[in-house]
Amino acid sequence: MKKILLLLSLILLSFCGFTQSRYVSETTKKVVYTRDGGKCQCCESVVDLEYDHIVPFSCGGSNDASNIQLLCMKCNRSKSNSCICKIHNKTVGKDCCQGNPTVKESSKPASTTQKTSTASQCTGTTKKGARCKNRTTNANRRCYLH
Repeated sequence: MKKILLLLSLILLSFCGFTQSRYVSETTKKVVYTRDGGKCQCCESVVDLEYDHIVPFSCGGSNDASNIQLLCMKCNRSKSNSCICKIHNKTVGKDCCQGNPTVKESSKPASTTQKTSTASQCTGTTKKGARCKNRTTNANRRCYLH
């Protein structure tokens, strides 16, 4: 019994190591806060600030300081997974995938033919019955979880 639990624990830990995390490190937060002057990049508020992905995380956006910005809670919530703050009608993101699939380019040199693929939302469902929010480039339109 102990061996089975140990084996399951190891499998779970190894699986967790391969998933991408939304976590923004403290170092990145300090860099972004300093760069953005400690205010919302949409309305310049200094209250209820949050760290927002410029290219949405769900569309493949990274956790690098170059892809993180400060937005107040109202602007960030109104932006959601799009590029526009609906309160102030301002563009506060880029390369948004809502309605437009993300195009990823291959790592081949520019002199060779560029191969592109489009990512689409996974067609699988979660254990709670909701639609999966992951994006995938698989032909069967299923992410690695489904």
